[in-house]
Amino acid sequence: MNEPRSADPEITPQVVADHGLTPGEYQRIQELLGRAPNITELGIFSVMWSEHCSYKSSRPHLKTLPSEGPRVIEGPGENAGVVDIGDGLAAVFKIESHNHPSFVEPHQGAATGVGGIMRDVFTMGARPIALLNSLRFGDPADPKTRFLLNGVVEGIAGYGNCTGVPTVGGEVYFDACYNGNILVNAFCLGLVKTDRVFRARAGGVGNAVIYVGSKTGRDGIHGASLLASAEFDDSTEEKRPTVQVGDPFTEKLLIEACLEIMKKDWVIGVQDMGAAGLTSSSFEMAGREGTGIEMDLSKVPLRETGMTPYEIMLSESQERMLFVVEKGYEEEALEIFRKWDLDAAFIGHVTEQPCVRILFEGREVVNLPVLPVVDGCLGLERPSKRPADLDRRTQLDLAAIAEPASGGEAIKKLLGSLNIASREWVYEQYDHMVRLNTLILPGSDAAVLRVKDTNKALALAVDCNSRYCYLDPYRGAQIAVSECARNIACSGGEPIGLTNCLNFGNPERPEIMWQFEQAIRGIGDACRFFDIPVVSGNVSLYNETKGEAIFPTPTIALVGLLEDRDWQTSQWFKNSGDEIGLLGETLEELGGSEYLKVMHGLTQGSPPALDLEREKNVQALCRDLIRGRHIHSAHDCSEGGLAVALAEACITRPEAPIGAAVELSSPLRKDALLFGETQSRVVISYPRQAREAIAALAHRHKTPFTFLGAIGGEALAVTVNGEKFIHEDVKTLHNLWRGSLGNYVRQTT
Repeated sequence: MNEPRSADPEITPQVVADHGLTPGEYQRIQELLGRAPNITELGIFSVMWSEHCSYKSSRPHLKTLPSEGPRVIEGPGENAGVVDIGDGLAAVFKIESHNHPSFVEPHQGAATGVGGIMRDVFTMGARPIALLNSLRFGDPADPKTRFLLNGVVEGIAGYGNCTGVPTVGGEVYFDACYNGNILVNAFCLGLVKTDRVFRARAGGVGNAVIYVGSKTGRDGIHGASLLASAEFDDSTEEKRPTVQVGDPFTEKLLIEACLEIMKKDWVIGVQDMGAAGLTSSSFEMAGREGTGIEMDLSKVPLRETGMTPYEIMLSESQERMLFVVEKGYEEEALEIFRKWDLDAAFIGHVTEQPCVRILFEGREVVNLPVLPVVDGCLGLERPSKRPADLDRRTQLDLAAIAEPASGGEAIKKLLGSLNIASREWVYEQYDHMVRLNTLILPGSDAAVLRVKDTNKALALAVDCNSRYCYLDPYRGAQIAVSECARNIACSGGEPIGLTNCLNFGNPERPEIMWQFEQAIRGIGDACRFFDIPVVSGNVSLYNETKGEAIFPTPTIALVGLLEDRDWQTSQWFKNSGDEIGLLGETLEELGGSEYLKVMHGLTQGSPPALDLEREKNVQALCRDLIRGRHIHSAHDCSEGGLAVALAEACITRPEAPIGAAVELSSPLRKDALLFGETQSRVVISYPRQAREAIAALAHRHKTPFTFLGAIGGEALAVTVNGEKFIHEDVKTLHNLWRGSLGNYVRQTT
C-alpha cells in the first residue's frame, strides 16, 4: 500500500481519542492489520467500531431475543425485518433512533431520522406505506422543551408529508429526565412481494458498484461515532455540524427510482448510506457476502470542493444508496437513475479477496480487510450492578397518601396532563391519509391500514412507559410489550412481529448496564410467552448529559394482522344505550402511576403487577369478541387508569362527546380503583343483548368480565359503593383534554 500523504495528520493518542477509540481498541486495530492505519483508515475504524454501528455493548444481550417464527422471512441483521402476511405479500418494518441529532438540531435531526428509517425499508424492496414516531421531551416548564417539541414535529411532518408517506400514529411523553437528552424514535412500515425482497449484499465477483442519490457533502461527518456514541456535555452545541441535512423531495425520487430498478433481475444487492455513510454500506455489504469491494472515490458525486477521502468515506449526507448490479448492466442502471434526476455513478466493483480497496485521484488511500472492520470490535461484557437506590425508589406507603373524597379534580388534571392530553396538535400537522390506506386514524389504541388488493389490514402501535422501566426495568419492559400487544388486540389484530428501539444511558456505568440487561430479559421473556418474534431494532446508548441519564426507555413497536379488515375496532363509544364492561381485574396499585405524579409529585413505588397468562387471555378474549361482532369498541386501560380510559372512550369519538354512567362496588381505595394502572384490562362497549354471550366467552377464556354501566347523557358519572365520586360534563372534559397540548405550545412565556 502507498505511504500516507504528507498532509495526513500523525496518529497520536489524542487523535485516537478524538475519534472515540480507546487505547486498547487502537492497539487491537494495529494487531489486526499488522501495521498502523492512516487517517482515513482510522476514521473508518472509528465509525464502524462505534457503539452506534458495532453494538459492542449490547450485542451479547440482543442475541438472547427470540427472532424466528413461521412468518419471519428476514430477522435482525438486515436493514429491516420482513414478515409474511399471506397472499404473496410481506410487511417490512423497523424502528430507529435519531436522538442526539434531534437535540442538537431538532428540525433536521427529526427529519433525517424519518428519511433514514424509510430508506431502511425501501432498501428491502418495499414501498413505505406508514410512519409512526415515539417522542420524549423534558420538563414542560423548561423553556427549551417547547422549542424542541416544535422543531421535532415540524421536521417529522415536513419530511413525511413531502415524501407522500402517511404518519398514522405514535406517542409523546414529557419528563424532566429528558431535559438534556430528548428521544426521537421513528418507525416505518412497507409492503413487498415475498419473492422480491432485497438484501444488502455485495455478491458476484466483477459485478458493478453504483452510487445513487444526492451528492456527497461534509454534513454528518462523525455523526455515528462522536455524536450518537457519546453522552452530552458542555460542548453539545458545538456538535451541530455533525447533524445531517435532509431533502425529502430527493428522497421521493429515490424511492421511485429504487422501486423501479428493483424490478430488474440484475440487481444483486442494495444498502442505504445511513450511519457511517459510504463506509458502512460498502464494508457491510461485502461482509455479509464474504467478498470485497474496490472503489474509486474520484467518481463519487460531490457537492463541495476539496473533499478528502476521509470526508467522502465518513460523510453522512442524506438520500444516498449503494447498489450492486450484474456486470454489463451499469449503463442501464444509470439510465434509470438519471431518468429520475438523481446523481448516479459507477464507482467500483466486487472483488474476490475480502478487503475494501479505495482509490482517489489515481492512488490507493485505503486497503483494509473486511472482517476486522465489520466484526473485529470485541463484544464487551460490561459490568452491571443493581442501582443502590432502587429499593428506595420502589417504596410506597399508600397509607401516607390521602385518599380523595371526590375524583373530579383528579380526572380533570389527568386529562389535562401533557402525558395524557390529546396529541391532535401533533398529528394534525401530519398527512395521515395520503395513499388512502388509513382505516383508523391517529387517536385510537392503534392505527389500522388496509392492504390493497386483499381483504386484510395491518394494525400498528408503539409503546413504552419509561417510568415503569425506571422503577423496575424487567417488569417495565414486559409491560411495554404487553400493552403494545393489547393495543393491537383492541384494534382487532394479532401481533405478528416486533421491532424495538432501546434507549438507555451510558453503558460504561454498571447501573445503566443492569437496566439494559433487565429490560432485554423482560422483552425476551414476554415475546417468548406471546410467541412474537423480534425481527429488527436499534440500540441507542449514551443518552445522558453530564452524568444524568434518561429513564430506561425500551420502545416497542408492533405490527398486527387482521385477516378481515372489517374487524377494525376503535376505542371510542359508539351508541347511546350500549352497555359498558371491563375485561380483567383491578388491583390496589398506584406505584409509577400518572395519578401519583400529577396529584402528589411522586415517581416511586413498584410498577403494576403483570401476569402474562392473564394478559394473554384478555387479548385473546378481546379478539374473539371483535371477530364475533359482539362489541362496538375496545380501549385498553393504561396511563390514568380506568377513569381516564372511560373518559377517553367518551371524548375521543369523531362525533360529539357522549356521556356514560358507571357504578362500581369495590373494597379498594377509590383512587386506586379509578386511577391505578393495573395491567391486562380493556374497557368495552356492546349492545345489551350481547352481555350473555360476552360473559360466556369471558368464562371460556378464564377472564373476569364486569358490567360497569351504560352510555348516554352529557356527563361522565361514576359512583363507588353507592357514593358519587366523579360527575363531570363530557364537553368540559373534552375541551380540557383536546386543548392542553396546543395551549402549551402556543404559550409565549
